[in-house]
Amino acid sequence: MPIATPEVYNEMLDRAKAGKFAYPAINVTSTQTLHAALRGFAEAESDGIIQISTGGAEFLGGQYNKDMVTGAVALAEFAHVVAAKYDITVALHTDHCPKDKLDGYVRPLLDISAERVAKGLNPLFQSHMWDGSAENLADNLAIGQELLAKAAAAKIILEVEITPTGGEEDGVTHEINDELYTTVDDALRTAEALGLGEKGRYLLAASFGNVHGVYKPGNVVLRPELLKDLQEGVGAKYGKSAPFDFVFHGGSGSTEQEIATALENGVVKMNLDTDTQYAFTRPVADHMFRNYDGVLKVDGEVGNKKTYDPRSWGKLAEAGMAKRVTEACANLRSTGTKIK
Repeated sequence: MPIATPEVYNEMLDRAKAGKFAYPAINVTSTQTLHAALRGFAEAESDGIIQISTGGAEFLGGQYNKDMVTGAVALAEFAHVVAAKYDITVALHTDHCPKDKLDGYVRPLLDISAERVAKGLNPLFQSHMWDGSAENLADNLAIGQELLAKAAAAKIILEVEITPTGGEEDGVTHEINDELYTTVDDALRTAEALGLGEKGRYLLAASFGNVHGVYKPGNVVLRPELLKDLQEGVGAKYGKSAPFDFVFHGGSGSTEQEIATALENGVVKMNLDTDTQYAFTRPVADHMFRNYDGVLKVDGEVGNKKTYDPRSWGKLAEAGMAKRVTEACANLRSTGTKIK
């Protein structure tokens, strides 16, 4: 069962919350980066989450058509086959999807999974993200209600982002300012609109200063202790302890203490993209510099096929990214926690 069933995915998230650890959610853009993520999880003996952004899906769809749904479906189907060779369990997730891309990405994917479930199969993806952070909260939650109902019917978990994450990802940009902090009122309005599980399970990407990308020290002020305020504020009204399953966005470059505080306050998933991109590309750059006259046909020479063969540098890239994934598992305390 390498790809989690809906029941197992729920169990994974429950185990993470109870054990105060989180799963690295690794963005992939190719079959090679998929293998790197799977390898990293396997070497850490950790279950995990594989995710595909709209930009990643467009890239996977090929530069001739750039079709996001085709790219996402193709990689998900590929993952269902190759993940069987790894002794861990992973969930498949789609990352940030703003309003203008819902009809070209999340809604069609929800329909595909609904058709599968109607036939007695499991959904193709285990969760999808609705990023309404560019909308006002009322509109954000209204769309969230619609998507949550569709997701629940297809046995899928929805992830919602109710307030902005700073920086830029796949064309969605937010300034780094005081709006990057979710308030208790924001969380209360979310619970009122989406419920606390009775309307369908969802993951909450609350903002505590999160920024996509990596910035030099001092540019980003994370306040993961804010998540405790949100848990307690909503929990007090509804009589429920730690009601939210939080997601940590902009996780690349965070300190171990910031991560630890987030885990203590209900984070069960942390996104990594920038760090794993660099870990994948860095060995390739090193290979090219070291083998300049082999990968290029310099001065009329023939080059060296062994060095420009994509497999030679591709293996190095996979190893580099896999190592960063194992580090993420250690930081998030998921190492050795795989479902037996």
